Amino acid sequence: MTLRRNHSRATAAAMAGFSPSTGARIEADPRPPSERAAPRGRRRPDPLAAVWDSEIVPMLEATPGLRPVTLLEELRRRHPDLPIGIRRTLERRIRHWQAVAGPAREVIFRQDHPTGRLGLSDFTEATSLGVSIAGQPLEHRLYHFRLAFSGWQHVRVVLGGESFTALAEGLQDALWTLGGAPLEH
Repeated sequence: MTLRRNHSRATAAAMAGFSPSTGARIEADPRPPSERAAPRGRRRPDPLAAVWDSEIVPMLEATPGLRPVTLLEELRRRHPDLPIGIRRTLERRIRHWQAVAGPAREVIFRQDHPTGRLGLSDFTEATSLGVSIAGQPLEHRLYHFRLAFSGWQHVRVVLGGESFTALAEGLQDALWTLGGAPLEH
């Protein structure tokens, strides 16, 4: 905190981009964290050491969705001599086990579609729908335009293949009906 030479602790901390309490902590012990003493370990013996690997882990592997309270009730039923205050210890151990060895979580990437930004176009083969004219099957596709945010849609029948002309006509028709154009297509 070189700013401390010319400013108060609160001002120097604010100028450096952290809180006054962090400034006080740094001023009291300016050594980097790697040079400080290691944090102390457990202060009491592990109350779950005797049952963790033999009973709790197999139950978690068999049914990963078990709640810590349910496991605690089962442990108390099996081992009435367990200490009373082990609930938080059990919750921490289960949370750590789930993060390290538990089942993989589903990954979700949320999509954000701002208003008026994205329009999508696609062709769909529609011959299999069985549309016929005068008893003859109609070979056709559908050009489909959709706005990502609002879900507004426009569909046009295309009697040929997926060509640039079909795309241009379908898009022009959709944008005329919409009365505007999105930023991206």
